[in-house]
Amino acid sequence: MQKRVRSAVFIALMAVLPSVAVQAQSLKIAIVNAQKSVADTQEIKKAQADLTVKYKPQQQEIEKLQKDLQDIQTQLKAQGLTSEKAAQLNEDGQLKEKQLRRMGEDLQSDFNQDRADILGRAGRRMQDIIKNLAQQKGLDVVIDVSNTLYYKPALEITAEATAAYDKAYPVAGAASTSTTPK
Repeated sequence: MQKRVRSAVFIALMAVLPSVAVQAQSLKIAIVNAQKSVADTQEIKKAQADLTVKYKPQQQEIEKLQKDLQDIQTQLKAQGLTSEKAAQLNEDGQLKEKQLRRMGEDLQSDFNQDRADILGRAGRRMQDIIKNLAQQKGLDVVIDVSNTLYYKPALEITAEATAAYDKAYPVAGAASTSTTPK
């Protein structure tokens, strides 16, 4: 009985395998570097410049605090420093270190949030662009390069995806979607 079942399964597999092989041969596949396709868009390049401008004042303030701390360290090493002056400098230094740490954490947190928002939105848009490209080209599968061990360069559509994104979301329209200062 088991022998008959095995034989029937074997015969069924032999009948199906050629059609699976033919279907696999007719699959149209493309490769995309999704991260690069988003990073190369004009919108992301503009957003990076906007973030630099947005956070420049905080960065300059942090640099000033760092310089103030260096000045305090230099003064503490000076000869003939009274104990009162040394105590005051130490207190000032501790206060500035605390301010520096808080400002740095706040800046990093705000920057990371803005960056995540921008990249998240652009990533969702790029997925739609890639889906549309796949439909236009009659592709069955689009695979991200990060999960691919080997592919023929002719299969890559990264540059096409970036160009399609830039066309769909021109930089002039991106200004209204950039984040505004808090």
